[in-house]
Parts: sequence; structure tokens; C-alpha cells
Amino acid sequence: MLFLISPAKSLDFEATDVSLKSKPRLLADTNKLIKNLRQKSHDDIKSLMHLSDNLAALNVGRYQSFALRYSDEQGKQAALAFKGDVYIGMDVSDFETVDFEYAQQHLRILSGLYGFLKPMDLIQPHRLEMGTRLANDNGTNLYKFWDDKITKLVNKDLAASGSQNIINLASNEYFKSVHKKELQGNLYNISFLDEKNGQYKVISFYAKKARGMMCRYAIKHKISNPEDLKGFDLGGYAFSEDMSSGNNWTFIR
Repeated sequence: MLFLISPAKSLDFEATDVSLKSKPRLLADTNKLIKNLRQKSHDDIKSLMHLSDNLAALNVGRYQSFALRYSDEQGKQAALAFKGDVYIGMDVSDFETVDFEYAQQHLRILSGLYGFLKPMDLIQPHRLEMGTRLANDNGTNLYKFWDDKITKLVNKDLAASGSQNIINLASNEYFKSVHKKELQGNLYNISFLDEKNGQYKVISFYAKKARGMMCRYAIKHKISNPEDLKGFDLGGYAFSEDMSSGNNWTFIR
């Protein structure tokens, strides 16, 4: 089984004592993007990514200082570096070695800059959302840039996981980088709805956190069968048979 999630804009690069580390597998492509971004001015980055002056300056500095040669000392594990809502929900603070090992085999992070990450892959500070319309040799955006490389790694890692089930917990923006028709497995799309004013709706903040909580649930329980995910109950969510259909599963609270 393979769980797919999105990265986060918020980052924390304080030192960690987690020893498990790995190397991103598409670094040659990452470096191409960095070299492209280094050619952009402050105003180019501000306009391209719709950033404030301060954030544009921060990221221009990140691109310029990005180490093109891999080094353990210049990176931090992705699952520990990302600090957005999904990662708050996953909460790796109490993970033991066996938890990180399960995550390393079954959890993957879609990334605009790195393409496809294992949770213990070492990354550097950056910001590059998958939806960014960054012109490159392959086309006008990052979907064109990555083409089928991400999908090939999904299939490779799925085969290595010992299961043919893909659990999509990524946002639409990031999951669009995966070519669904080329997937060599069973795809499950998971939605989280909250009741508001008598109706069930997707509330972005809560949904993002719930995606992380489901990852935590799977990791802590070492789940290998998608059916066992129906027992997910963190944060007060429960599986809704009535609102689910086929492999499109809905959890409500």
C-alpha cells in the first residue's frame, strides 16, 4: 500500500536526532529547476508565485544558496522539515524507529521541486508549488516538466510495498502530477467532510489536518489492507457508507 500526500509551505530546519535518512531520487531534475529559478529576478519570483516582497526575497536567497551537490549536512528529512496542516495532523514527534520505517516504505510526498519524496529523504529549504507555471524545456509548467517520471516511481514503489493499493491523500494540485491511467494499482480517493450549518462540506484546514491524521493512523497501526482504514476515528471522524461509492471513500464528523 502506498499513501500519497502533498508537501507544505511551512518549514522547520532545526536539527533533529532521527538517524534514518535517504536521498531524493530525482535530484538531477531538481537541480535543473534550481538553475532555472536562479535566472529569475526578485520581481520575477514575486509575480510567478504571487508572493510578498519579503517572501520573494527569502526564496530568491534559497535558490541561490541551494547546494546542487547532495550533502547530509545541508538537508533535513522531508517528513520532519514540512510543518503545514497535513504534518501537524500526522505528528511525527512520538514516532519510533518502526514507525519511520513503515512510513519510509508506504508513504510518499509529491513535490514541485523534488517530484517524489520518501519521508526520510533529505531536502533543503525551498518553495515551489506544483501548480506554478514555470516555463521549462518540457513546457510551460511543472506538470509538463515532470511528465511521467513521478508516475513511474509511484508504480515502482507500489510494487515494492507488497500491495497494489494507492491511497490518495494529496490535494488536487499535487495529484494532477500523477498520470492516473498509467497507475498499476487500485486507486482510493479519500475525502473528509465536516458538518456546518446542517450540511457536510470540505473545510480546507480541517481536511488537510485529517489527511495527516489518517497517515498517522495507518503508520501507528501498520495497516496493509485498505479496508482497515475504515476504522479511522482520529479527530472524531468516522467512515460514511452512505456518502462513499466504490473506491471514493468519505469520512465525516
